[in-house]
Amino acid sequence: MTVGMSTAGRARAVDASAPTAAELPAPASNDQATSPATLASVATGGRITRTFWCAGGFLAVGVGGVGIALPGLPTTVFFIIAAWCFSHGSPRFEKWVLDLPAIGPMVRDHRLGLGMPKRIKVIANAMMWTAIAISGVILHSMPWVVAGLVALGTIGTVYIVFQVPTRETELARRAALAEAGL
Repeated sequence: MTVGMSTAGRARAVDASAPTAAELPAPASNDQATSPATLASVATGGRITRTFWCAGGFLAVGVGGVGIALPGLPTTVFFIIAAWCFSHGSPRFEKWVLDLPAIGPMVRDHRLGLGMPKRIKVIANAMMWTAIAISGVILHSMPWVVAGLVALGTIGTVYIVFQVPTRETELARRAALAEAGL
């Protein structure tokens, strides 16, 4: 057993032999957004509290949407934040984020602790450093800003490479644990 996070943000046990993301039900049958834990979490907040959670969710969706078109601005992390906010404010909008064709599977993988596919890690780092290089050329007259961008890029790279699990590695680790009966 490992520890994961429920849609309501509470720790829960995750069976190591749980199905992979590919084996999960299709997005149309996604029951996470309407789970009793999520509904209970939403029901305990007042109308104003839920409104603030939804506002945070829509703000995150907006920034994530800009990130789709703007290199260097992350996209998935903002949709993960949006789903988390919506899990507190509106199961319907949480389900909407989880059912988005390109983003939903990545948000669900994150919730399952699967991290990012290796290919996406490489693309994310390449896009981030391309954006930093272009910004460095444009802002060459402000070396402190360029140095700050390089420092932030280095932190981002270290985080993506060493802190975010690689999906393939995590699935292999879980399969080995399942074979060992752990």
